Amino acid sequence: CAPPDAVVWPQAVGQVQELAALCYRCRVPMVPFGTGTGLEGGVNAVQGGVCFDLSRMDAITELSLEDFSVAVEPGVTRKALNGHLRGTGLWFPVGTVGAGE
Repeated sequence: CAPPDAVVWPQAVGQVQELAALCYRCRVPMVPFGTGTGLEGGVNAVQGGVCFDLSRMDAITELSLEDFSVAVEPGVTRKALNGHLRGTGLWFPVGTVGAGE
């Protein structure tokens, strides 16, 4: 494992798009990082590159109680989501794909 060449902390989708376009043009690898719950080793910068730390993108953007769906940004944790859902009768259990702290 090697550390990335740089780390950026975008806070909006537009910033991610601009940074991704710059990395693409310069042929620099991008390494996304959400909340650190992955078990696959996908955050390793095996060829250097720029780590996109998305933990500050933590908004819950949509919630539909009728169809049990929610749209979240990549930095939303399971704990934060469950706090948002408190009082609705819904929760996001441990062990669900994509869940984490």
